[in-house]
Amino acid sequence: MIKKSGFTLIELSIVLVIIGLVTGSILVGLDLITAASVRAELSQIEKFQAATNTFRGKYGYLPGDIPDPTAQQYGFPVRGTNIGEGDGNGTLIGGQADGPCSDQMQAGGETGLFWVDLSTAGLIEGKFTSATNQPIAAGTYTSPVILAQYFPQARLGSGNYVYVYSGGYSGIVWPCDAADSLNYFGVSAIAQIAAGGYLSPSLQNPGGLSGLTVSQAYNIDRKIDDGYPQTGRVLALLLAHEATWASGDIYGNYGACGWTMQGCMPTTAATSYATTNCYDNSGVAGPQQYSMKNASLLNCAVSIRFQ
Repeated sequence: MIKKSGFTLIELSIVLVIIGLVTGSILVGLDLITAASVRAELSQIEKFQAATNTFRGKYGYLPGDIPDPTAQQYGFPVRGTNIGEGDGNGTLIGGQADGPCSDQMQAGGETGLFWVDLSTAGLIEGKFTSATNQPIAAGTYTSPVILAQYFPQARLGSGNYVYVYSGGYSGIVWPCDAADSLNYFGVSAIAQIAAGGYLSPSLQNPGGLSGLTVSQAYNIDRKIDDGYPQTGRVLALLLAHEATWASGDIYGNYGACGWTMQGCMPTTAATSYATTNCYDNSGVAGPQQYSMKNASLLNCAVSIRFQ
């Protein structure tokens, strides 16, 4: 008779320990990758902020906001005469083509010339020369090569770019009723710049549209702010035609301000958890919190207020 033998308890214990060590190593590795990407992005934003402050100290105005004749005297592109074309008021606006809503338009006006001025002054890496004082002409820009001529690519990768805008979250009343007159660095994935300078979020990120994982957004927020998506200096906002909350609506229903997570205004109302959420409060009224159950999903974005 052939004697059959199996694993002993000791052997099974060793196998389970090995499996645990391998699993733990993978998880630690993922955490290290997330931490590295967050550090790289924070370093990039800090450099842009430092360059902005240096520019303002040297020329007396924010990049993009510097008016003529001062702009041309220093070798920067010619400015226009409309609001948002170099008016020196300290608020970055994307040209006057769409009236009050132009504060969140891109690739033209002050939001576009912001990067042109910084690169012309030699204060940031890269060369940005495409933007002018006017909003971009009719047409749609989708090529990553073209997008990179207008915006710095974010260190986070995943199709993310860095842009600037003012006003915070937009209201649902037309024309836009921006929440504030503050300036922000935005970080999110961009699929296209439409005519006039309206951005569309990326539709290519599985699980979401915005480009940052929940974990990345939370860690950026936690490291330099309060760790909550709708309060403080770091907000879970992106530009999707206008500034809207990165609610993680996989169907792209951002509309004027996003039709999920209670629309455009910060809310403490009860919001239910869903597998596509960037944030929620698990159905219990109170501050919104990043949905860390969705930690690896690309359904978040951040906007970081200028210092």
